[in-house]
Amino acid sequence: MQEYTKKSLRLDIIVIGIILAIALLLFALLLLFRREGAVAVVEVGGEYYATYSLYEDGEYVLNGGTNILVIENGEAYMKYADCPDGVCKNTGRVKYNGQSIICLPNRVSVMIESGEMGDGGLVS
Repeated sequence: MQEYTKKSLRLDIIVIGIILAIALLLFALLLLFRREGAVAVVEVGGEYYATYSLYEDGEYVLNGGTNILVIENGEAYMKYADCPDGVCKNTGRVKYNGQSIICLPNRVSVMIESGEMGDGGLVS
């Protein structure tokens, strides 16, 4: 019985090692192939609100003043939110394609995308 336990333990350690190796590989690939975004697309209440270039610094009042979005040095962050939990402010700075800032109480979302600003708005 003790021999079976040792073999089982060895197998468990090997399986855990393989899973950790795969997870580290996927994480490394994710870091290697991520791209910086070009624009911040803002939605309020599930509806399109505005698109701001990450290449132009600015401070934007959203949703009638419930939130203030700041873009500087190619990064976006929520400077102010009057929501009780402040999760959106604690999200920090985002700049990579697919990252987002979500303020659930105020129904504000900011999604970083790789599209570019054209004359007619966002170009995918």
